[in-house]
Parts: sequence; structure tokens; C-alpha cells
Amino acid sequence: MSVQLGMPQPRAEGGPGAGPSAPQPAGRPAGMPAGLLDRYGRRATDMRLSLTDKCNLRCSYCMPAEGLEWLSKQAVMTAEEIVRIVRIGVDLLGVRELRLTGGEPLVRADLLDIISALRRAHPELPISMTTNAVGLDKKAAGLKAAGLTRINVSLDSLHEETFTKLTRRPFLDRVLAGVDAAWAAGLGPVKLNAVLMRGINDAESPSLLAWALDRGYELRFIEQMPLDADHGWTRRNMITAAEIRGLLSVDYVLSPDPRERDGAPAERFEVRARVPGTDQAAGPVLGTVGIIASVTEPFCSDCRRTRITAEGKIMSCLFSREEIDLLGLLRGGASDEQLAERWQDAMWLKPKAHGMDHVGLDAPDFVQPDRSMSAIGG
Repeated sequence: MSVQLGMPQPRAEGGPGAGPSAPQPAGRPAGMPAGLLDRYGRRATDMRLSLTDKCNLRCSYCMPAEGLEWLSKQAVMTAEEIVRIVRIGVDLLGVRELRLTGGEPLVRADLLDIISALRRAHPELPISMTTNAVGLDKKAAGLKAAGLTRINVSLDSLHEETFTKLTRRPFLDRVLAGVDAAWAAGLGPVKLNAVLMRGINDAESPSLLAWALDRGYELRFIEQMPLDADHGWTRRNMITAAEIRGLLSVDYVLSPDPRERDGAPAERFEVRARVPGTDQAAGPVLGTVGIIASVTEPFCSDCRRTRITAEGKIMSCLFSREEIDLLGLLRGGASDEQLAERWQDAMWLKPKAHGMDHVGLDAPDFVQPDRSMSAIGG
């Protein structure tokens, strides 16, 4: 089914989704093809959908120690609403991949029901999930049986003291058990995401890579982004992609992965052991490592992501300060076609990069989003 383009239906005053927090998007030019296109020629095919803003960790680069004020249960999308929004994205708008995020998705009691329903509706759709893995050891097999394709786990340190300092919770053993359970359940390739913090865990990067390579996990290092609830991020304190490559190159030789990047946020490198005291590689490829350099080496020109927050707001860019309400329109009785049009119009206004029409998280006019990563959905 194709979707006719045009202006979304106006919302009634005071109705679902009304108010200054949900600005009306402008319509796209008439005659544009269906799909989630933007003004810069990018087409979003990768949906990141947040199931909840709640989390059982308090990572310092994401949340304050005391946590955040959670959304009410009524504000969050129900399982049925999630399934409908995904169906619209896949069947009407060309979404080809789904990532379930949070907050922490595992805290939703109906998680298995959601995944089962999504799998029944879309037998061939790749469905992955990002998690902190606390409790995953008890749920991995069930997630696989429900239809989850693979898993991404946030893991910033293998040292209990460092892990506790970063997450403010002593749960490292539970996370590691969850990672192993995901692998055993067949939720592979298991990908690990690590944010390096200067003076805290940056020196651990080579040993973390060695651990991942030994077990067949795919490790990706992520530059810390200005998405912390405390708004304490500074460019000066961030570990850059160039620094990450330098830290790893003490023990390893990195060479570009010959596979097509294909819109992926991580630049991948093949990893070989380094002959001590030389620039030479020793032996075969041990695996790959990825670096997500959103700040210093941005990949916005090939961004293919569309994001839906836990309360059903469209975020065309991770750093956007405008959110377009989809759930209010849905609960107000809108048709699938009307919802698709709203989504298309929202994505048409996607900024060029970093919430602006130019690249630069360290630009003078960059304004950090009010939401932290956990409230947006990674």
C-alpha cells in the first residue's frame, strides 16, 4: 500500500498530543515517493523503538545518581500500540530493521509478549535489542524463542570496582552472566557497547577487546555524547576515536574492515595481534572491533535511523530538540495512513546533523537535548 503525502490532520485544541511539546510538522512537497525520506536525500529504514524510560542502572554518562522521574504507565505505549506502530513502519514506510531500546527493555513485564507479537506480524524482520543484561541470564532463552534475532549489551568494564563506579550498581557478575546466556541462547552475534571515560576505564580498552575477541563477541567503543542527564559533558574530557585507536594499537594492528559499512554507526576494523616493538601484525585476523565516533568523525550524511520514544514521540535525530507526537494521534482514532503521513512529515524535517543544519557537537550553537539517552532510547 502506498501512502499519499501531505499535511497531517490538525489536532483538536487540548486533544491527545496537543501542546507546545508537540509542534506541528510541515508537510513534504507533493509527489514525493513513499518512505521516510528527509530533505538531504536520506531514507530511514532502521527503527529504534524505546519500550520504557526506566532503568535499573545509573550510568554516570546517562543518568543522575538519584535517577529520573519516570513516565506514568498511561503515558507509555502499550504492547498493542507498539505492534501497530511497527506494522505501519514496516508495511507502509519501508522500515527493514527494528531495534528495541530503553531505558532498560528487560524491566517491561510484557517484553516477551511484545516480541512474540512482532515476530508473528513480521516473520522475516530482524529484531534486535539493546540491554544492560541485568537479568538477561534468566530471560535469554525465552527471548530467542519469542523471536528476538540478536542482542546488544552495554558493558564498559570487566573490573568490579570500575563497573560499580560507572553504573553506581554492583551488578557486574549479573551482566556477565547475561552476556554468556545470550550467546548460549543463539542471540548472536552478541555485540558489546563500551563508553570510555577519561581516567576511569580508558586504560582497560585493550583488555576488554582481548576478552571480547577470545569469546567471539563484537565489541564497539562509543565516544561519549552530550546526552547525560547532568549536562556535564565536555569535549575536552571525551575520549576520541583517534585516542581509542591509539590505545588499542599498543597491542593490536587495526585495518579497515573490507565489508560495506552500509549505514552502520560503527566503523569496523579487522584486528590482528601486534609483533612487540614493531608495526607488524602477527598471525591471522582475530576478529573485528567497531568505533562509533558520533562527535569527532560523524556519519550523519548516511544516517538511516528513525526513533520512537517510549511515549510514542518521533525523534528524527538523536540530538533533535523537537519531538512529533504519534501516539496522541493514534489514541485519537487516526488511520494507519494518517499516522504514516505524520511520520513522513516529521522525518522530512530531520536536521542535517546533531540536531542542526550543520555538523558539530562542539559548535557554538549546539544545544544539548533536554532528554538523556535513557529517556530518548538509544
